[in-house]
Amino acid sequence: MPDKDRQSGFLKPELETMSREARDAYLDGKVAEIVAYAYENAPAFKGIMQELGALPGDVKGVADLAGFPITEKGALVEKQRRELPFGGWCGEPIADLGRIYVSPGPIYEPCEAVYEDTRWSQAFYAGGFRRGDIAQVTFNFNMVPFAFMLDEGLRQMGCISVPTGVGNTETQVQALRDLKTQGYLGTPSFLAVIADKAEEMGLDLQKDLNLQVAFVAAEMLPESLRASLQERLGMLIRQSYGTADVGCLSYECHHMGGMHFAADCLVEVVDPETGRPVAEGEPGEVAATVFNKTYPLIRFGTGDLSAFTWEKCACGRTSPKLTRIMGRVDQVTKIKGMFVHPGGVQQVAQKFPQVMAYQLVVTRQAHRDVMTLVCELAEGENQELKLRMEAAMKEVLRVSGQVDFAEPGTLPQGCKIIDDRRTWD
Repeated sequence: MPDKDRQSGFLKPELETMSREARDAYLDGKVAEIVAYAYENAPAFKGIMQELGALPGDVKGVADLAGFPITEKGALVEKQRRELPFGGWCGEPIADLGRIYVSPGPIYEPCEAVYEDTRWSQAFYAGGFRRGDIAQVTFNFNMVPFAFMLDEGLRQMGCISVPTGVGNTETQVQALRDLKTQGYLGTPSFLAVIADKAEEMGLDLQKDLNLQVAFVAAEMLPESLRASLQERLGMLIRQSYGTADVGCLSYECHHMGGMHFAADCLVEVVDPETGRPVAEGEPGEVAATVFNKTYPLIRFGTGDLSAFTWEKCACGRTSPKLTRIMGRVDQVTKIKGMFVHPGGVQQVAQKFPQVMAYQLVVTRQAHRDVMTLVCELAEGENQELKLRMEAAMKEVLRVSGQVDFAEPGTLPQGCKIIDDRRTWD
């Protein structure tokens, strides 16, 4: 297993170990600052404040946000449709941006010209990454922001990024072997695929590869899978939680037992109905306020359900922890690391007038997500239609899946669009 140096220490000790009182004061100041900035520079947020009859001076800290509405991703999509390109949520002129991402929805997301956010780097350090590590990033670099954020965060802390993206398993294994790569970033299921491929190629996972640490995200990590991969590969595997919209919100340390709130953002767990913060241990929706002036999302609802605890951690970090992700507030579902929206499934079905009824069924096989669009047709099925529909799924949903045709009347009338049947140990 990796040496002890990878299992202790802090990237930002002044932020990660501050007292509760100091953290409260720090967050109060940051919240007041971003609210004042967004009021002046992000018209969408100014509109929210005007509807509340509030002025920037009314928000002096975290407690004053409790009466503000939670902004869900669906609202961002609708706002953008009316006001392209960013729906009034960008805090800088377009000419000053570094990138514009295109995420499923579709939604356009502005990126700052100079990336200074250290929250992903905090997660990497807590998970055992260290300066000088070569790290392979196997998340999708195609239009969406997540992999780019990780790439920036790695280089920010002195690691060398290998941006391989998704797929190309044999090439992934060859790069791991040839470069003696220490770090892996990707989904846990793809790490299992890589391990299987390496053994298929005749490699000894611990002698021929040099993997020491893994940062996994974008899908559930069953403890059975973590234990299996750590034993096979002889490495540390730690997970993080966040979204492409607001970045890293929490992460595991060596001691696990939940995910520490990332420093330099405000994480809340709120009642999905009222938006009011819930008490420690109570389930609620995770909401985030980030201090990014390019994209100043304030009280952004992730749609994920969790709870938090102030239980002390032996690592020395003093922030609270999210306990675990319990599910989704709505039907938006994360599949193979990508959010799939009911509207996207509907968009696929509407391309094919033969479809009378449909449901996207999500299952789990051998630690891998399987996505099946079950359709009832007005006309007879055929292989060419099946292939066209599967191509449309990949194009619209950004995730590959299969199409199954069912007899009319198979699907319950009024069934939900996405039926997530996965179970997690």
